[in-house]
Amino acid sequence: MSKKSKLQDIKALRGIGHQLDPVVIVGANGISPTVIEEISRALHDHELIKIKIPAGSSEERKACADAIANATESSVIHHIGRMVLLLRNNDEANPKLSNLSRFGFA
Repeated sequence: MSKKSKLQDIKALRGIGHQLDPVVIVGANGISPTVIEEISRALHDHELIKIKIPAGSSEERKACADAIANATESSVIHHIGRMVLLLRNNDEANPKLSNLSRFGFA
């Protein structure tokens, strides 16, 4: 995949992300195994999800987003403020649940 194609894909995914509501909100207690499990389940069903992370400095929010992505084996597509857009492809995703299929990306 060329660099230009990859950038176009990221731009398209970010566009889908604007239309999504957060499916998981990480509370003040931070990242717990239960939160990771719920995010992983949402990624399995929807492939592309938006989550809301706790307030903090920019570095703390970036570290939180990266920790969640590592724990769920997903990719951070975009993060701005407290919102993080995560992607984990699922070859067996239900087209009725997958945000990629619903928005014609896959």
